[in-house]
Amino acid sequence: MSPLLLPERSQRPPQLLGAGRMKLLGLFGMLLLLLIHTAAAAAGGCEFGDFPHRSTGIVCRMTKAAALLLNQETAKVIQAAFRNAKFPNITGERSVRLLGKVAYELTNMQVDQLSLEQSAVELREDDAIHLAINNVTASFRGTLTYGYAGAWFLRLFHSVDFEIKSSIDLQINIDLMCQRDQVAADASHCYLTFHKLTLHLQGDKEPGWLKQLFTDFISFTLKFALKREVCTEINFVAQMLASFVQDLAANFVQDKGIGLDISLASAPLITATYVDSYHKGSVWYQNHSAALQDSLFSPGLLPASRMLYFWFSEQVLSSLASAAFMDQRLVGTITGDKLQELFGAEESEAQHKAVQMIFQGTSYNESAAKVWSLAHPRISLQPEGTVVSSLVAVELSIFPAGEQPRMVLYMEKEITVTIQAAYAEKKLLLHPSDPRIEFKVFQCTADPSGSEPSLRDFLQTMISHVGIPEVTSRFAEALTSLMNSKGLHLFEIINPEIVTRQGYVIVQLDFSFPNHLLLDFFEKKF
Repeated sequence: MSPLLLPERSQRPPQLLGAGRMKLLGLFGMLLLLLIHTAAAAAGGCEFGDFPHRSTGIVCRMTKAAALLLNQETAKVIQAAFRNAKFPNITGERSVRLLGKVAYELTNMQVDQLSLEQSAVELREDDAIHLAINNVTASFRGTLTYGYAGAWFLRLFHSVDFEIKSSIDLQINIDLMCQRDQVAADASHCYLTFHKLTLHLQGDKEPGWLKQLFTDFISFTLKFALKREVCTEINFVAQMLASFVQDLAANFVQDKGIGLDISLASAPLITATYVDSYHKGSVWYQNHSAALQDSLFSPGLLPASRMLYFWFSEQVLSSLASAAFMDQRLVGTITGDKLQELFGAEESEAQHKAVQMIFQGTSYNESAAKVWSLAHPRISLQPEGTVVSSLVAVELSIFPAGEQPRMVLYMEKEITVTIQAAYAEKKLLLHPSDPRIEFKVFQCTADPSGSEPSLRDFLQTMISHVGIPEVTSRFAEALTSLMNSKGLHLFEIINPEIVTRQGYVIVQLDFSFPNHLLLDFFEKKF
């Protein structure tokens, strides 16, 4: 495993940076991907090579339970397709014995009422996602103009308003094709079956023989036009929805100069119980990127009991950490009350003496500590959690009134800590454990020779029990703020679990449908 290869920067930050800059695109940074795959099927039009899973960094698995939930929202999409279908004028002409030629034209046709009774979804292995929508009751309104030339030079032309009552079943097979390494929806396999098609003219529910004649004339033409326009619109809406959701996902997994490549790494896999899609997951930073190789993924690594699963390679998290380091995001400052919380928990006279030695009588409000990573953090995913190792620097300065600021403490230490992650109440929670600290550099103006063991012992205890939890908490808050700025807090995520394994991590969850997203889509597109 190798981290993202990027040009080195100065290891010392040029200025103090607040906690708001400590934004590492982390484990939960990809949760919005749950909307990318409202459906998936065999991909086409992209070349993946002989070993397509080799470059897979992220996998999304949508199970049958999620498909059933998402199917409940199908009505909104189908209704939009009907309402936004642009029906052309329908014309026709027939020769009728004794009446001569009879011509007609239907204009200004639009949907007046629409209701859907039920719909069902089926995952068809190695094929597509099949939607069966039964008893779509639709009412259309428009204008009918008709005329005929009689055998005895009788000519008649007339225009009336009409209403068409229909009952239709729809069968739709949705494929998600691969185009330009991105998912593109194809719902062109669309079939309409008419159970009823009744024409009413000017509100007359019992048309005379002439009106019935027109009904017979236009039935076939009207059915053909409805099928063509409605199915075209459904396909159009499906393509727009796939593009809309992918744009949201692409925006969600990037922040300023750092982002994830979520283009397809392999053709999606569909089974009777789940759909898998495979994404590259390589990290880009300021036009630099590193392709992932030798992925550990295989379909057997993911179960199918929850609605949604995300699988992340260790290389993805390692590259994200490297990009955050290069972008100087692994930097923070601690001042005032927070500094007092860190150093003010002396439990013995020796610890009190150590604090007095460090701060030299200066108040916490006149002091500041900055913490930053001196090298690329190293990420290792283990069953116990995410093991993070980093060479960290701490610099404590005081600002006595009327005097020049001066640095009183500088440390460089190798820190290794195991972090367990959770997500609850719309917040990312990071719990550090098993910290290991090895001092590399230790400079203190109160003890320039470094001969005072109690001072170093106190600092090691303080870093283990207070400092590491404080920094970890700040990272969790910054990541939560970053993800909420992308809209994650608007989702109803149910009982999420983060499970680490050797070399990869799984995020598994259930969810309720985010209605706000569908509303945003319709507001922006229609």
